[in-house]
Amino acid sequence: MNTPLLGTSFIGRTRSSGTELFTHGIVPGAGTVLEPAYLSATPEEVARAMSLASSAFPAYSSLSGKTRAAFLRAIAAEIETVTDDIVERGELEAALSESRLRSETARTTGHFRMFADLIEDGSWVGARITRGQPDIRSMLCPLGPVAVFCASNFPVAYSVAGGDTASALAAGCPVIVIAHEAHPGVAEIAASAIIRAATMTGMPDGVFSLLYGGGPNVGKTVVEHPATRAVGFTGSRAGGTALMKIAAARPQPIPVFAEMSSVNPIVILPGALARGEETLARAFFESLTNGVGQFCTNPGLVFLPMETGERFLSELRSLIGSAPPGVMLHAGIHRAFLEATAAVANTPGVETFARAGTEPGPGEGAPAVFTVSITDFLAHPGLQKEMFGPATLIVRGTLTEIQDAIPTLEGQLTATLHATDRELLQHTALVSALRDRAGRLVFNGFPTGVRVCESTVHGGPFPATSDGRSTSVGTMAITRFCRPAAWQDCPQTALPPELRDANPLGIRRLE
Repeated sequence: MNTPLLGTSFIGRTRSSGTELFTHGIVPGAGTVLEPAYLSATPEEVARAMSLASSAFPAYSSLSGKTRAAFLRAIAAEIETVTDDIVERGELEAALSESRLRSETARTTGHFRMFADLIEDGSWVGARITRGQPDIRSMLCPLGPVAVFCASNFPVAYSVAGGDTASALAAGCPVIVIAHEAHPGVAEIAASAIIRAATMTGMPDGVFSLLYGGGPNVGKTVVEHPATRAVGFTGSRAGGTALMKIAAARPQPIPVFAEMSSVNPIVILPGALARGEETLARAFFESLTNGVGQFCTNPGLVFLPMETGERFLSELRSLIGSAPPGVMLHAGIHRAFLEATAAVANTPGVETFARAGTEPGPGEGAPAVFTVSITDFLAHPGLQKEMFGPATLIVRGTLTEIQDAIPTLEGQLTATLHATDRELLQHTALVSALRDRAGRLVFNGFPTGVRVCESTVHGGPFPATSDGRSTSVGTMAITRFCRPAAWQDCPQTALPPELRDANPLGIRRLE
C-alpha cells in the first residue's frame, strides 16, 4: 500500500493528535483487528476544523466555477492514483470484491467530474433577471460549511468522497466529513487524496476535513456547531431522525438531507408474468441477493396478485434454497438483519416461504423469502420495516386490494411495476399511487443500481429521505446546499458575473 495509514483525523491540511481510541478496522466475519488504531478528534480539534471551514467559506464560495471545477477534477485524479490502495484495504474492512471496489471508485470519480462539468458551465445557478422598476435579479448561492456522514454500506461512493461531498464542494461549500467506524482505513485513503488535490489547486485551508470519533460524539458536536449550515447523511432511520432532531433544536435550525429507509415495493401484474415467470424470478433473485442485499434500493417487498405466479414462486424457491449465504459488511448490519428477519418471521400471518439451504457462518446473511396476505400485511405496520439484506416479503391479494394498499405505504426511494403496455393503460391509478410513494418509478426492471446522471432522482418521501424534494445522486443534488438570493436595483459593478447585463460567463439565464 502506497498511502500511509496514521489513524488520525484531518483538521484541514494538518493531522490531529488525539489519544482516545475510536475504532480499529475489523475484517467482517473473521473479526480480525486491523492496524492502525483510529483515534477520536479532541473537542479542540473539532472546534479547529469548524473554524477553518468557516474561514474558508468566503474565499472558496467566491471562486469561479472554472476554478472549483479544476479542484473537483483534481480530486477525481488523485482518487484514481490510490485505487489499488482502496481495493486492498476495502477487501479487508468491508469484505467486498475487487471488482465491486473498483466499480465503486470509478463511480465516485465520475460523480466528481460530472459536477465539474456542471459548475464550469455555470448555468446551474438558475440566474433570473427581471428588468424595470424595481430591477430584480436572483440566483442560487452556497449555504456554508456542510457536515457529511459516511454510509456503512458504500465505503467509497457514499463515504468520504461520495455524492454529498462532491455536490457540496461543487456548490461552493466547505465539507467536514464524519468517518464511519466500519471502514476507517478506506476513509483515510480517500481523505488523503482530497487533501492533496486541495493543496495542488490552491484551495483555502479548511475546505475539507475528516473527523474520526463517530456520529453520537463528534458528529453531534459538528451538527450543533454554529458554523454548520447543512447536513448530508446516509444510514439508518434512527440515525437520520436523531440528526434531524439535533438540527431542528439549534438556535438556528439547519436542513438535514438524510437518506434512511426504503423497502422498494414491486408490483407484478399478470401480463408481465405471462411473458416468462421463470425468467422474471431469476432476474428478481439477482436483484435481491446482489451484494448480499446490502443496497438501499434492495427489493424488500413484492405485491403479487392471488392465483397467479405459481411458476415464478416455484423458481424463486429453488433459487433461494440453493443460494449460499454471504459475509455482510460489518457486525452492525449483520445483527440488524438477523433481528429484522426474525421480527418478520414471527409476525402473525407471515409464513417463511424459502430460506437458503446452507447454514450461515459468522457474520453471514442467508437469503430468505416470506409471504403474507394483504389483510395481515395491513394489520401489522411493522411489516413495512426494512430488512437490510437478502430478504423480501411477498404480499398476496387481489389487484383492487393491492392498488388500495399502495397509498398506505411509507415513502420509498423506488417503486417498480411489472406490466404490459395494455395493463399500464388500464391501471393508471396504480401508476399514480406508486409515483406518489417513491422518488424513482421503475418499469419492467429492478431498482438495484443507481445510474449517476443529470436526471437521476435518488430520494423520496419520508422516511426514504428526510426531504423528498431532494436527491443525493445526480447533478440536482447540488441544489441541497444552496439558497436563492436576489439583488434589487443593484449597480452592475456590484452584481455577481452571472447576473450582469454583459453575461461575461455566457450562461443560460431566464430574462
